[in-house]
Amino acid sequence: MVAVKGAAVVLALNSGSSSLKYGLYAVDGDPVLLVGGTIETPDDDGDDHGRFFDTIETALQRSPAPTVIGHRIVHGGPHRSAHCRIDDAVMADLEAACAFAPLHGPASLALIRAAGARYPGVPQVACFDTAFHAGMPDVASTLPIPSAYRAGGVRRYGFHGLSCESIVRQLADDRPTRLVIAHLGNGASVTAVCDGGSIDTSMGLTPSGGVMMATRTGDLDPGVLLYLLRETDLDASALATLVDHASGMAGVSGLSGDMRVLRAASIDDADLAIRMFERSVCKQIAAMIASLGGADMLVLTGGIGENDAATGRAIRAGLAWLPGLDIRILPSQEDAQIALHAAAIA
Repeated sequence: MVAVKGAAVVLALNSGSSSLKYGLYAVDGDPVLLVGGTIETPDDDGDDHGRFFDTIETALQRSPAPTVIGHRIVHGGPHRSAHCRIDDAVMADLEAACAFAPLHGPASLALIRAAGARYPGVPQVACFDTAFHAGMPDVASTLPIPSAYRAGGVRRYGFHGLSCESIVRQLADDRPTRLVIAHLGNGASVTAVCDGGSIDTSMGLTPSGGVMMATRTGDLDPGVLLYLLRETDLDASALATLVDHASGMAGVSGLSGDMRVLRAASIDDADLAIRMFERSVCKQIAAMIASLGGADMLVLTGGIGENDAATGRAIRAGLAWLPGLDIRILPSQEDAQIALHAAAIA
């Protein structure tokens, strides 16, 4: 057993749409990973998250017991804009926020309940992907719709906030005033960071907008959805599937949303999907540079940003008109960021 005397022992749970990442961290200053892993979460999983903890406990059996559990929560809704300890009031707000993130919210709630049943008495902390963007100015957070809808919480929230926080933390004193962070993975977003805080970002009310992604459309003329609703037999549920699961690089290629599969393919539509993704990323980076009034550094992170060298080269070529931009690759450390917040709040 690793000695963790004087340290908080945090079980960080990072629940995505298709997998659950877990990590046990000792936190006394910088977080130290003790044990970590990933569990695939099939679509028919339902609320039976107890079995995930069977797997986790098997992995942790030679490790110290967690003193706090931290959860990545994709969407906190309009009433939760800061990381916090989970209680009944927070759970009620998370239930309501499922309307904004039906793909992620119910799974997160089920995981919180399962963790409470497996570790009774251990405090749990909600770490919101939206929190990093909570201070965006009104010109960025407001959507161009009537105020009656805005009053109900329809606005730009932004996501991948924990990833952005981890990049800001890693840069430390090397962080410039004007920074652009491109989190490029299965989901992708670009964020403008000024003096360490988010001032604009590509995703909006949900994680479906902005950059073209693996299976999500990214920004799309809303008239396309109106046309499909009016002229085809697609209903709201079918449109949701189209936007989040059947479009993006998978939809264009007709093959896959996995960049590795597309790079290895020899069909024209796979090449088109890649080029569209690269162009979409460059356009969003340019938009964030405009919001910042210039940029000193661009950080590429996420699975594609960190590992796909060809995408990195395409982005550099697409931004060659911008002289002097420092482009770096850094790992997204969402789980470590969860551990830091959970240890501080609990």
